[in-house]
Amino acid sequence: MGKINKGIKCSVVGCENLAVRSLSREKLSGIKLNDMRFKDDRASRVYLCEYHYKIVKKKMKKIKRLDKMRYSLFK
Repeated sequence: MGKINKGIKCSVVGCENLAVRSLSREKLSGIKLNDMRFKDDRASRVYLCEYHYKIVKKKMKKIKRLDKMRYSLFK
């Protein structure tokens, strides 16, 4: 049974919603999240509620698309 099933809260400062997803800190290191600050800076995992995960997912999708285009240009 994981932490999400136990009812851990979202890791974003000021958010009290229950977490839906967890991501590693490494995945979030390449994404600029100007408005999001996390509660624990030393944790290896970040727990996100539905609203904050949607924001992160959109930014990850945009970066992934740009990386694909960059790699296809240099082949």
